[in-house]
Amino acid sequence: MKKKKAPGLEETRARWERAFTGEPVQEIDFTTVSAEPVKPLYAEEDVAGLDYLEDLGFPGEYPFTRGVYPTMYRGRFWTMRQFSGFGTPRDTNRRYHYLLEHGQTGLSVAFDMPTIMGYDSDHPRAEGEVGRCGVAIDSLRDIEILFDGIDPSKITTSMTINAPASILLAFYLCAGEKKGARFDEMGGTIQNDILKEYIAQKSWIFSPEPSMRLITDILAFCADHVPKWNTISISGYHIREAGSTAVQELAFTLADGFAYVEAGIAAGLDVDVFAPRLSFFFNAHLDFFEEIAKYRAARRIWAKRMRGKYGAKDPRSWLCRFHTQTAGCTLTAQQPENNIVRTAFQALSAVLGGTQSLHTNSMDETLALPSEKAVRIALRTQQLIAHETGVINTIDPLAGSYFIEAKTREMEDLAEEYFRKVDELGGVVKAIEAGFFQREIGRSAYEYQKAVEREKKIVVGVNRFQVEGEKIEIPILRIDPEVEIEQRNAVRKVRADRDNDKVARELARLEKAARGVDNLMPVIIDCARCYATEGEIIAALKEVFGEYQEPPVF
Repeated sequence: MKKKKAPGLEETRARWERAFTGEPVQEIDFTTVSAEPVKPLYAEEDVAGLDYLEDLGFPGEYPFTRGVYPTMYRGRFWTMRQFSGFGTPRDTNRRYHYLLEHGQTGLSVAFDMPTIMGYDSDHPRAEGEVGRCGVAIDSLRDIEILFDGIDPSKITTSMTINAPASILLAFYLCAGEKKGARFDEMGGTIQNDILKEYIAQKSWIFSPEPSMRLITDILAFCADHVPKWNTISISGYHIREAGSTAVQELAFTLADGFAYVEAGIAAGLDVDVFAPRLSFFFNAHLDFFEEIAKYRAARRIWAKRMRGKYGAKDPRSWLCRFHTQTAGCTLTAQQPENNIVRTAFQALSAVLGGTQSLHTNSMDETLALPSEKAVRIALRTQQLIAHETGVINTIDPLAGSYFIEAKTREMEDLAEEYFRKVDELGGVVKAIEAGFFQREIGRSAYEYQKAVEREKKIVVGVNRFQVEGEKIEIPILRIDPEVEIEQRNAVRKVRADRDNDKVARELARLEKAARGVDNLMPVIIDCARCYATEGEIIAALKEVFGEYQEPPVF
């Protein structure tokens, strides 16, 4: 008896499509959180032309789509680095010891708004803000207290600071030096991503040109003296928090990275000297597969550009290593316990996407700085993923998925379109001055808000599944007003106890250096050593660099 021929792929697919179109479909907006359409099914034709070695490769090998290290989490877990800072340095020091005792493996410093903007705690513009959204740091003395009992040669520290990054790095290095640690033993990261500030977060001090000079000075100094330090954490996180789409986060972040590379090369630095110490900081949002594709596309784009366009020969320069933080903008004040679940999904996407370190937000962060219990739950979320889910057993487990590979390629292609637009505008700084990034993000944020208000996008507990008469019954961390008084007194005591003649000489030397072309980091470190305050160092630089005023964007 002759065997009947089995139906071919095209015939089978056509039959399925006929059946699919005859079935009822929910009235749901089948797009990503970034409003990108999602097909009902992905198949072989969606990854046509995929070249395994050129587009995927193996973990730890070019183009690093599948991960930056050969063994990934089979070799070591990602660093569990909870972002923390509030009140006085002593308050935050106690929280750091609490986190380390509960299994955290790296520290991440949140600074208060006066520190971020370069004001001492007793400055009139600091009033009412000291220690509120992070820890107050005025001088080397505060960093000494902040890291009391913590060995800087044995733990890495990330500092989310941008405009005054050079000063906070100097404080940290001097504090480690006083404990007997050499500069070349200390490892960590400063965010130091000033371009993102002009685009999204708005906490700048100086205009772009002198700000970029400070960054290239840090690149050069650390390459020679602090080789374990990640000199810029190029941040998409705040771009996404401002309302961008996933593609905009990817494209604008990498465009900033390319601008820093070009600035370093223009300053006469060898790309392979500074590029291996660049790292990235991405947002883990709620659209699970879109986020995973974003991380994979980022590694591939960076590797291709660094090798092809910028001529980097050291494979370490091709690595897009990144920290991830779950999306603060997705947390809700309504039904705050739901935030635990949101954060878990976001953290899992970051791990499946191959992150090198991770911060998980606490459930109460829309209401106040997180309580100890909320922080512990957030940390336990990472530990549960690492030890109980099994996702770390194999590297890049979603590779080969038609949907994931198609989405990764789509993200790469859409990012390239943005790179072309930025190039047409004359580069990142010119695009910032033209308001390009700001308008793009503003438009995306507006469209998403409209989708939520029209219930095209559902936010559980906010525009659907609400609880009538809900009462928030979780403990809230409140900052005592005495914190501000204590910190003001502390900075005044530092000024009273130090050698003020020496401070004046060093600040005058800094101002003179700023008028020249020499690297400013050694002079800033000398100012830090004699307990000049952050505000005093910033004031000396303002004498030369002035202050930036953003042009209006409509």
